[in-house]
Amino acid sequence: MKRLLRFSLVGGVGFIVDAGTLAILLHFTPLGPYVSRAIAIAFAVCATWQLNRRFTFGASRHSLIREGFRYGSVGLTSSLVNYLIYAGVVFTYPEVNPLAAMVLSSASAMLFSFFGYSRFVFRR
Repeated sequence: MKRLLRFSLVGGVGFIVDAGTLAILLHFTPLGPYVSRAIAIAFAVCATWQLNRRFTFGASRHSLIREGFRYGSVGLTSSLVNYLIYAGVVFTYPEVNPLAAMVLSSASAMLFSFFGYSRFVFRR
């Protein structure tokens, strides 16, 4: 239960990185909601890897490269789920604020991420 709480806190930081990056890109660039969200997700995955490694799960028994590959694999899959839900909401309901769509999609991907990271990347 402590791990899930720490994971949720790290996820909160990742959410802030994701939302902040998305908001900045939407406001200051012509990239649009789809490209901006893909970039924001990449920043968030990098931030959460370092925090989960240090704070939630601890370093795995694997090399940093292998751990990074595993984390990236789970992160990419989770991000794909997250992005597809986001894109589906934005496409289906264009009047919805992209940040609101991000909240829904991020919540959907959270449990998948926790089990993937705890069972595949950082298992002891």
